[in-house]
Amino acid sequence: MSVLNRLVPYTGLRVLISGGAAGIGEVLAAAYMEAGAKVHVCDVSEAALASFRDRYPDSVATRADVGDPAQIEAVFKVQREQFGGLDVLVNNAGIAGPTAGIDAITDEEWQRTVDINLTGQYRFAHHAVPMLKESPNAHLIHIASVAGRLGYAWRTPYAATKWAIIGLMKSLASELGESDIRVNALLPGIVEGPRMDGVIRARAEQMNVPEAEMREEYLQKISLKRMVTAEDVAAMALFLCSPAARNVTGQAISVDGNVEYL
Repeated sequence: MSVLNRLVPYTGLRVLISGGAAGIGEVLAAAYMEAGAKVHVCDVSEAALASFRDRYPDSVATRADVGDPAQIEAVFKVQREQFGGLDVLVNNAGIAGPTAGIDAITDEEWQRTVDINLTGQYRFAHHAVPMLKESPNAHLIHIASVAGRLGYAWRTPYAATKWAIIGLMKSLASELGESDIRVNALLPGIVEGPRMDGVIRARAEQMNVPEAEMREEYLQKISLKRMVTAEDVAAMALFLCSPAARNVTGQAISVDGNVEYL
């Protein structure tokens, strides 16, 4: 097999993406479909799902709150019924959590962030692994964050869950290697778009500085002095599912322009 051919993603892959109807998840879904994959997304937002179905009528979209174990189980029932199995799980669903000092964060805010960002990923992996063991092209991708390798003041619950996701990924890579299931994590950096705009706005309010000044401060933290795009993240996800990455597992891969600090 030539190097060029090894860079072409598999076609016909059965891909499930949590939190896949909007944001990075939607861009991931579109990239996989363009590469020839069969895509199933789940999302908590009915409006996002309706819009997704309009744009991608050949996909399957299921409503699910990843904080509810029964709804996650229902997603995998749909996966089995509609696709007959699973080749790639992209564990993407997550929330930003509160922007506040540790002394101001409530138990409810902390627990909600852990339930969605970390426990949700465990639950998806729990249901996905039996299906992945049946696949000859199995891959589990955890979407973490650059906050999973750096401290993040005022965003403690978020950063803590992203560090934990790296531990989850590393453990599963060791556990599932003998079943020929590759497991990796993508660590997006400062991703341009509405969600990052909201994060910057909240941080600016927290620090009592103008939003434009806070945005420039974020850019100064990046070696390349620019934000990344969701398409950059999707390109790496496609690479990981290609034959070229058949021996890449257990890796926390930053797609961030080298964020130096947060």
